[in-house]
Amino acid sequence: MSSAVRTLSTGRGMLYITVAATSWGTAGAAAALCFDGSGLGPMALTFWRALGGLVLLLIASRATGRRPLGATPQPHRRRVTDTLANGLGLTLFQAAYFEAVQGTGLAVATVVTLGAAPVMIAVGARLTMGERIGGAGTVAVAGALTGLAVLVLGDGGSSEVRPAGVAWALLSAAGYACITVYTRRQGRAGRQPDAFGTTVRSFAVCTVCLLPLAAAEGLWPHAAGLGRTVALLLYIAAVPTALGYALYFAGAATVRATTASVIALIEPVSATVIAVLLLGEHLTAATVGGTTVLLASVTGLALAEARIAVRSRPAPATR
Repeated sequence: MSSAVRTLSTGRGMLYITVAATSWGTAGAAAALCFDGSGLGPMALTFWRALGGLVLLLIASRATGRRPLGATPQPHRRRVTDTLANGLGLTLFQAAYFEAVQGTGLAVATVVTLGAAPVMIAVGARLTMGERIGGAGTVAVAGALTGLAVLVLGDGGSSEVRPAGVAWALLSAAGYACITVYTRRQGRAGRQPDAFGTTVRSFAVCTVCLLPLAAAEGLWPHAAGLGRTVALLLYIAAVPTALGYALYFAGAATVRATTASVIALIEPVSATVIAVLLLGEHLTAATVGGTTVLLASVTGLALAEARIAVRSRPAPATR
């Protein structure tokens, strides 16, 4: 991954983020299933997710001969800064999201988190990098806000929309926005990080930060249904964590920050589908309408980004 990111095309970067976002949608559903009977709270679940992802990534690094925790071409001070920025942002993003899932339900938590993120990222990218939102970005952000309003308020304000859970979702969006803007800024400055190493070190920070919080909440799951709980934790650690974040860190360095955030709106779409098929949630007209708007935002921005990439390619040399 680290060698591939240096030559990663915009299209490939968008594909990586799309796959990562789809897998993240399954994490919320798996977490909802895990809360039901495991005895684990949001902090403990996030801790096991981070620890499991870290262990799997270290196993992968050993199998491939990588040294993600060792020396890198980056200066030591910059490596520490990158690790802390991504690790703390990742901790806030994941822990606050699982708090939101428990506090206000899977659908609302996912939509508020990923609906608020594009607005936060657009502002952050504008302030820190001078990125212009442009017509496509404006439409995408407007689509995100519209989809958020339809999903949350379309049924006249559901009793499932609880303020504390929404607040946690907004904190999660802030953590996600920090990671996205920071990663893109490093890419624009020509400092392409080792995506694999960044992911491993970020999860190491996340694991350390969450351990005392998880211990205070209750670290161990109930013995009853332990096999089911372990299977869910292994899935969360492997697919939406180890694989998902490795792909995301690689793709985010080559895609505009606002674009990356809107592509990630695929997450609430996949979460909604899984919630209906596996959790038995009712698919209301507001859910369908909001999901459609979010998908339209993702598709429109992806096409616009592809056209920009084509126009920015250097013209072929002529003899």
